[in-house]
Amino acid sequence: MKKFSFISDVDTKRIDIFLTERLNDFSRSYIQKLILNGNVKVNEKVIKPNYNVSLNDNIHILIPEAKRLSIEPEDIKLDIIYEDDDIIVVNKPKGMVVHPAAGNYSGTLVNALLSYCKDSLSDINGVIRPGIVHRIDKDTTGVLVVAKNNKAHIDLSDKLKAHDIKRVYEAICEGVIKEDAATVDAPIGRHPVDRKKMSVNLKNGRQAVTHFKVLERFKNHTYVELELETGRTHQIRVHMEYIGHPLLGDEVYGRKKQKFDIIGQALHARTLGFLHPKNSNYLEFNSKLPRSFSDILDKLRAESF
Repeated sequence: MKKFSFISDVDTKRIDIFLTERLNDFSRSYIQKLILNGNVKVNEKVIKPNYNVSLNDNIHILIPEAKRLSIEPEDIKLDIIYEDDDIIVVNKPKGMVVHPAAGNYSGTLVNALLSYCKDSLSDINGVIRPGIVHRIDKDTTGVLVVAKNNKAHIDLSDKLKAHDIKRVYEAICEGVIKEDAATVDAPIGRHPVDRKKMSVNLKNGRQAVTHFKVLERFKNHTYVELELETGRTHQIRVHMEYIGHPLLGDEVYGRKKQKFDIIGQALHARTLGFLHPKNSNYLEFNSKLPRSFSDILDKLRAESF
């Protein structure tokens, strides 16, 4: 257990902001969790995350030791696009879960990373998600960045929250989209009935914005490029269902019967661009379409003639 103490030298500033500014290795969301768990006291009293510090407040914070991982390293081959001391960029294959969860405690990207990186992964996201800054779904392929230390993790997380990371996808949708380009601006939250799903939720959802443009039209399908402005769970899949063009193969939000009987949505994370967390140089990484995706495009083109 690590202990930190501060005497406030400011007035009327939120406690979570105050501590985040002084504890650079921890994110604001992590600090908020510590406050909610009673690990932060001001003048010997437990406070809430929205508490405003006053001048000369006596602040104590306890940071628990990171729990030992119960997730086993596995020697799974990684398709590494780029790596340095701070980040590793990988090309995730179809069918690989990003981090362990109920029913998937092996064969995940995290299992592979633990074997490859050993102890060189951030631990901000706890014992189950070391290094994981953002996710893509199990059946979504493509580029993903992983943090190898906490400073890189915090920097990349902040960029995600500020929408400062370029994320471009390609997908095949059911039906023919008439517009050449459009924006879907519709809040996403938990489905009101099926809690395992997300949905456009105008009352309780969080802002979600997806920009898309048509790359190619076929008889009953459309090949599109999509760029995320926000990053909600299942955002592209939910938004495309919302406008009446669910992703081909999507077992949750798509059509029960689909032409090619593919397993999992035809969605590929093609491009990821961001400023490097240490030197601020702009980096951009691209991933080629997987063979399973390009084969469907070839079949759609062939039937169009």
